[in-house]
Amino acid sequence: MEPRAVLGIDCSTTSIKTIAWSSKGESVGQARRCYKTFNPRPTWYEQDAEDWWEGLCSCLRSLPRRLRRSRIEALCITNQRESFVLVDERCRPLRPAILWNDERSLPQLEVLERRFGAQRLHRLTGKPLSMIPALPKMLWLQEHEPQLIEKTAKFLDPHAFLLYRLTGVLATSLACADPQGLLDLAQGRWSEELIRALGFRVEQFPELYPPGAVIGSLNKEAAAATGLPAGLPVVAGAGDGQCAGLGVNAVSGGEAYLNLGTAVVSGLLSETYITDPAFRTLCSPIPNRYYLETVLKGGVFTAAWFLEKFASDLKSRPGSSREQLMEKEAARVPPGSLGLLLVPYWHNSASPYWDPAASGITIGWTGAHGRQHFYRAILEGVAFEQRLMSEQAMKALNRRIDTFLVLGGGSGSDLWCQILADVTGIALQRAAVIDATCLGAGILAASAVGWYPDCFSAARAMVRTGRRFTPNPQHQELYERLYTQVYRPLFPTLRTLIDRLTSLSWNAD
Repeated sequence: MEPRAVLGIDCSTTSIKTIAWSSKGESVGQARRCYKTFNPRPTWYEQDAEDWWEGLCSCLRSLPRRLRRSRIEALCITNQRESFVLVDERCRPLRPAILWNDERSLPQLEVLERRFGAQRLHRLTGKPLSMIPALPKMLWLQEHEPQLIEKTAKFLDPHAFLLYRLTGVLATSLACADPQGLLDLAQGRWSEELIRALGFRVEQFPELYPPGAVIGSLNKEAAAATGLPAGLPVVAGAGDGQCAGLGVNAVSGGEAYLNLGTAVVSGLLSETYITDPAFRTLCSPIPNRYYLETVLKGGVFTAAWFLEKFASDLKSRPGSSREQLMEKEAARVPPGSLGLLLVPYWHNSASPYWDPAASGITIGWTGAHGRQHFYRAILEGVAFEQRLMSEQAMKALNRRIDTFLVLGGGSGSDLWCQILADVTGIALQRAAVIDATCLGAGILAASAVGWYPDCFSAARAMVRTGRRFTPNPQHQELYERLYTQVYRPLFPTLRTLIDRLTSLSWNAD
């Protein structure tokens, strides 16, 4: 007989994944469907929200029939954060969804600072002023597509959109709404003051539920579309970053999750609400807790960009992907990439500078360098930036990170994990499953249906770990010099010129 299971569903930036988890945290069935991201103009990123729903239905129908019909006890959704879609009264999309990495809203940051104040906004929402949250993009729509704003019945994050299709309930999780940048985070509710001050209506936002609460149950229409039984409990989830933290059991003071995904995100659990430019503060899936996150927007994205632009000739072979072939070449390059050094601001800078005009830097080019040096410089640059962000966060909290619990697509790279350990001086413990974000959603579902008394117990029982990477002292010595003497002062030294370049580019556009 199939074991009983809960479903963790991850509506990510590139695909939707559905994994059925046993009470031991083992996958007993899974499916994945990719969807397209549209790039109508440089720095604009959009998706068709209907693709999220169609992908989810396809995934759920792909699960074994005996599992779908009798053994699944609940489902929980985690999602790409900050992305949102405008819907009408019948919850039909009015335009393509705007994604978290969309950068059309640089001018709107000045509007926010003028009308509300950057520090005031940070204290209220936990988010430093940046283009990551949905808020500045909503202001862009208000300016450029005002007729759609007037027709908008609700602004929905992916969790809320899929939840409505499954249950008919217009609601979302507090931990999914939070990254939008419109919550009074200390109070755990929509900020009516902020919403009204910026010209929106409070009723345009869905009802909020705490993570782990049962929001509704699968209705008949959704049951027919997915093959799951009507009445199945649907549990409030959390954003993919917060679920990742739960999915690697990053719930103690000395451990931080490190998600090597499209963006690189790390987070520490806090029992108190605190704000600082070193991190952004987010609602945790764990009751009365917060995750303090550092964010590098160009993580795996930067490596994937390189492979597309400069290594398209590498042909995957059975058992070897393009990433693995490129990694083999980069592994033969000595630490330091023969003096080639890279600052990975391919999607501007989030923590700790929060500079929307920042862009990537590569220095040290010589005729001795090839693409293998550039690829290794990307991996090292991300590691240098992670050290910079972590140092700032540890200083603000007066707390040491002892271990990074690492997950995400990039965590499968032994080379990258070792470079991160060598550069940061912090050990990395790999999650046993790459899809720890999905597991975090499964943990919330397991706790909600009573498998365990709380999510702490559920995480202890369902999370397993893999290989551990410890710093190599010999490599640390070189990386220490590169970091302190070159990397750390590099962007501050060039910042004025880079910001000026971005300004000129925007004006030219």
